[in-house]
Amino acid sequence: MNSERKPVCVVIVDDEQLVRMALRLVLDGEPDLTVVAEAADGDAAITVVEEQRPDVVLMDVRMPGRDGLSTTRELLTRPAPPRVLMLTTFDSDDLVLAALRAGALGFVLKDTPPSRIVDAVRTVADGNPALSPVATARVIAAATGPRSSEARRSSREAARKQLSTLTEREFDTARAIADGLGNAEIAERLRITVATVKAHTGSLFAKLAVENRVQIALLVRDAEE
Repeated sequence: MNSERKPVCVVIVDDEQLVRMALRLVLDGEPDLTVVAEAADGDAAITVVEEQRPDVVLMDVRMPGRDGLSTTRELLTRPAPPRVLMLTTFDSDDLVLAALRAGALGFVLKDTPPSRIVDAVRTVADGNPALSPVATARVIAAATGPRSSEARRSSREAARKQLSTLTEREFDTARAIADGLGNAEIAERLRITVATVKAHTGSLFAKLAVENRVQIALLVRDAEE
């Protein structure tokens, strides 16, 4: 780990004090991570994030009052929003997909080993998606599983409408992102430079009004159903 790199600042949001304490102990034990604040509910989280401007928010999904999904949506409307890593004891398909569609960049369960939570925080801080194996399996299952024809049609039409604003090259980039390719792999597939891939990706974020590559991938999958 590069000791000269600025530590990743983290805010922990969870209604259980013991959970917050345990997570703080784990994260503060890492030289490149530092917990700058905690919050017990969504409203407090929004205030704390505005004050601290963290790099990553470790967000519980279910809390009294404003829940983690609503809080994530609100935070991501703000200027220079943090990356959000959802944390929960629940692992339902609906929660996983709702968290990712809300703009979360990762989703891990509370019984995930501490070392993997640390890795997930680092991964999300770098702007990359971080899903636990269970969450990944559920996303795939939910994306490919049966839904009503009306639900599929509605999602497909909405996704296609958003994607229709893209240029051909931007769509090719989006499709490659949905296939799980990194920037270098996309550049090789499309025979363009990595810098051009990054430019196309920036355009995708702006045109599709998304915060991360996971949301791009979900839109492409919806459009192709």
